[in-house]
Amino acid sequence: MITVVDYGVGNVGAILNMLDYLGIDAQASSDSEEIVVAEKLILPGVGAFDKAMVTLRERRLIDPLNTAVLVRRVPVLGVCLGMQLLARRSEEGQEDGLGYIDAEVKRIKVPQDSGLKVPHIGWMEVKPAGRGQLFGTAQGPERFYFDHGYHVVCEDSQAVSATFAYGAELCCALEQANVFGVQFHPEKSHRFGMRLLKSFEQLT
Repeated sequence: MITVVDYGVGNVGAILNMLDYLGIDAQASSDSEEIVVAEKLILPGVGAFDKAMVTLRERRLIDPLNTAVLVRRVPVLGVCLGMQLLARRSEEGQEDGLGYIDAEVKRIKVPQDSGLKVPHIGWMEVKPAGRGQLFGTAQGPERFYFDHGYHVVCEDSQAVSATFAYGAELCCALEQANVFGVQFHPEKSHRFGMRLLKSFEQLT
């Protein structure tokens, strides 16, 4: 059973629809007791970093998440802003992140006259780092849908499981122990997103 954390900041319905299509047992929950005992967690997110962290705190979900992820060591997958919340802090705001990954979130900077825009919106081929579990079943190049203006910078390069080129080589997926994150939207990425979510569901 995958529990999708429903705190009012994220595409919970789209993620549940994709998991249902894949035949994966899943539920949305904002209940702290259900989150504490979850088998696997997906932390979605869209919008601003500070608003998401304030909302998690106001709904008293940070301690249950910490218990599940840091104490029980259940797998957690942060999606889009949810991945950024796994870091220690963000240039976008003043609130502390969850701190599950030694990382900071920084504004995307692109070269002048490159024609690249920020926020970055659209499909992009990603480059697996050749390690980790989420991309272990990939068959050739994969493309995912992005919509973001910030990116995660990991202190430990070994935590980066995939990158993409957008003015520079940027992290778009991370894995460290039971903590996973993807900057793109697997629920909007068709067969590539399906494969990745299936890989997450099969983690032991």
